[in-house]
Amino acid sequence: MNTAIVTLKERGFLSQCTNTEGLSAAMDSGQVTFYIGVDPTAPSLHIGHMVPFFALSHMVHAGHKGIALIGAGTARIGDPSGKTETRKILSYETLDENAALVSGQLNRFLANTAAADAAVVAAASTANRSGEHIFANNKDWLANLNYIDFLREIGSHFSVNRMLSFEAYKQRLEQGLSFLEFNYQLLQSYDFLELFRRYGNTLQIGGDDQWGNIVAGVDLIRRIEGAEVFGMTFPLVNTSDGKKMGKTEKGALFLDAAITSPYDFFQYWRNVPDTDVKRFLLMFTFLPVEECEKLCTAEKNPNESKERLAWEITALIHGKDEADKALAGAKAAFGGGGDRDAMPTVSLNRSKFEAGYNITDLFADAGLAATKSEARRLVEQGGAFVGSESISDVKAVVGADALDTAGELVLRAGKKRYCRVVTLANE
Repeated sequence: MNTAIVTLKERGFLSQCTNTEGLSAAMDSGQVTFYIGVDPTAPSLHIGHMVPFFALSHMVHAGHKGIALIGAGTARIGDPSGKTETRKILSYETLDENAALVSGQLNRFLANTAAADAAVVAAASTANRSGEHIFANNKDWLANLNYIDFLREIGSHFSVNRMLSFEAYKQRLEQGLSFLEFNYQLLQSYDFLELFRRYGNTLQIGGDDQWGNIVAGVDLIRRIEGAEVFGMTFPLVNTSDGKKMGKTEKGALFLDAAITSPYDFFQYWRNVPDTDVKRFLLMFTFLPVEECEKLCTAEKNPNESKERLAWEITALIHGKDEADKALAGAKAAFGGGGDRDAMPTVSLNRSKFEAGYNITDLFADAGLAATKSEARRLVEQGGAFVGSESISDVKAVVGADALDTAGELVLRAGKKRYCRVVTLANE
């Protein structure tokens, strides 16, 4: 079996493949060009989008050529796969703006992985091979399609009966599937055909929810070009307790630091269940397999392994400096030293403490509760801490005597969320 496929298997990526032996032979014979697409339906990717891009990095560093396809064209319709309702239609200008932001995030990630994967590549038999990645945008060939010509050339090769047999369409038919969305599979298949013609692309990779679309593209190229191409999918990752991976109390775990701070990003991985640490080390870092296994032995403190996982993936997404800051902030919050300046920080007026700051108002103003009602429940349930002291009386007030000599204090909500409060001079 080709070493790149072996790597994907042992790190937990490979789920389905249209022809594993044929793909392995093609990879053994030379560089394979492959692609992964992502639609810019939001200004930021979240961590769930990134599984195929980690796989892309492994394949690039094994000597193959990866295409990161930005779907500013397909996003004009919206993929029904895995969705319970029709996506919101965005303006073309918004999609173009999102495409630029998403491209920047992926470019930074792929640049960071190039360095992080050095140890894996150095240990592999393909270390002397040099892969590459490029970007493409399907708006370039989809935006100005002639609909009649498209139906004649492409639509004639699709069976409605077969399209409706795919799980994504069957699920949506029960809830309502628009004709607009029904066209999505044709457009994604056409992307595969266009990349085959332009770049010699012979492999599409993606999440398991894309299997139907990928297989349709493989079939389209066989029908039109008479060539064999391949499709490969990866599992949609959940945590061991059944939760969707990357789902937090604040929503999805976004890559944009303005939406999910590097500290919160770090803390998500620092707090994953013990049983997920090895799996996530293999999938979301480029540490050698042997090191991942060593970090998860019975003798190893699982908190140290989680800290390593959190640092590694935060460095890949946000850079090493931000990972170091997040680690320092976490150590300060959890009493292990570190730098308190690196903790999430909010500035509040000192006068409020001098007058007596109501505990629910304080936690709401500090951002540890979305509303005062939520702050009240937090207090009543014993989850509100000022320093090391638990406050359970919703009428309690926090005075200036709770501030340290620097005019600061640390708040904690539950076991894992911390905030450093810095007071401002009275106005």
